[in-house]
Amino acid sequence: MRLWIGLYLPQLPLEVFSPRWFSEAESEAGDAAGGPDPGSVILEQERVMALSPAARAAGVQIGMRRGGVLMLMPEARIELRSHAREAEAMDAVAMTMLQYTPQVALAEEATLLLDIGASLRLFGGIRRLCERVRANLAALGFTACIACAPTARGAWLLARRNAGRALTMDSLVRRLDRLPVGLLPPARPFATWFEGIGCRRLDELRRLPRPGLQRRCGRALLDMLDAAYGLNAEMFHWVAPPERFHARLELFDRLEQADLLLAGAHRLVLQMTGWLCARQLAVERIRLSLDHERGRMARPPTLVEVALAEPTWRDEHLLRLLRERLAKLELEAPVIGIGLEAQQLQAMAPPTDSLFPDPGGTEEDRMRMIELLVARLGADNVLQALPVADYRPEVANAWVPVEQKVSAAARAAQMPPDVRSLPRPSWLLAKPIALLMRDHRPFYGSPLRVASNPERIEAGWWSQTQTRDYFIAEGQDNALYWIYRERINGTGEDAAPRWFLHGLFG
Repeated sequence: MRLWIGLYLPQLPLEVFSPRWFSEAESEAGDAAGGPDPGSVILEQERVMALSPAARAAGVQIGMRRGGVLMLMPEARIELRSHAREAEAMDAVAMTMLQYTPQVALAEEATLLLDIGASLRLFGGIRRLCERVRANLAALGFTACIACAPTARGAWLLARRNAGRALTMDSLVRRLDRLPVGLLPPARPFATWFEGIGCRRLDELRRLPRPGLQRRCGRALLDMLDAAYGLNAEMFHWVAPPERFHARLELFDRLEQADLLLAGAHRLVLQMTGWLCARQLAVERIRLSLDHERGRMARPPTLVEVALAEPTWRDEHLLRLLRERLAKLELEAPVIGIGLEAQQLQAMAPPTDSLFPDPGGTEEDRMRMIELLVARLGADNVLQALPVADYRPEVANAWVPVEQKVSAAARAAQMPPDVRSLPRPSWLLAKPIALLMRDHRPFYGSPLRVASNPERIEAGWWSQTQTRDYFIAEGQDNALYWIYRERINGTGEDAAPRWFLHGLFG
């Protein structure tokens, strides 16, 4: 199933100067002036285009000039909008999202698109995946509107309106029909015309004659509308991770307590996690650099190196190690910036032939895992295979509780070499199924054609004596079955041979 997540950062111009994690760190440390947050205001062309809740509470409004802001809030933090910082922030979010899917694309108006259809099962479904994405964005310091849709442009529109999740096309069409026409960027230059003809919603836009709409508004509007409703496809430029990872985060005030830097380090670790997943790498050594003030009193950066016993690409373990190191660190000077570098790398450990892949492959680790499974599932639900030296297929392998002690001799039981070379099905039925006979041929969904010579098994002389002739049979669908004919000594109808299905080949 094709499914997209749209991430819209509505407060991006403000939060690149005052991210949520930094505000929380300041609150924990106590404001330098000892007072409340003075409020932040972002100007574009000398007019307010974004403001914090504190500034809004003081009466500052969108579109107000700098003089009006200073009159209402002389202590306000005023910054000019920085498109460069916004682009860096979007790149950081995109890098973090690479841990969920390699198909991440930057879209218009502070929006990110993720093709996560192939990742749903891995991360436990769409609800859990959205929760993880939201938690990551909060750790990065950004407010986000998250939406899901079967089309990329549909997810973009729902995210811009914070309209939630639409997991089917029918649900998406209903939600899109209620959205205003002005959400489509190509429609905004014609807002007055649309208002004049009474076209306010997308369902009304879709009912307009397409040739006339294209002549007046251009092809781009129809293409975007069709893409949202799944009528045509869009091409995207996927975010490509760099060859090496080195990220830096500039702080917007001086921090003098090392433990308060953990939130900023968390943001960098999340970016590195996405980079590692995208590159299929694991890290063995990282270096956190804490930059101090420059100038005549400049000091070299404080370096915090963390070496891991085993490579990892999980952020939780790295954060635990950094928390311990920062808690013991005494800063010689305030910190104004943080950098993180992945120094020692190796390829992610590929899946192994063992049920318990490395790391965690020692006997002690295996026993600990088995004990955990037994505690969670019950002893009767955690079984181990036990080979039995018996020609009868249903007896040749047994499943016993994993806690049952099995002798080395019993575990080493093997059949003779001539038997081990014979074909055996991938799936053996727990109980053979009696087959019908049609036109003197066994029947299972379709007439079965015998495709091999017989293999006679005679065993169990002392209990449940069996005399069978096994064959490989082929159905009309080209599936291969393992069937046998039961040989019965005697006369009359009861002595007629009976056919059974005992296994299926892969």
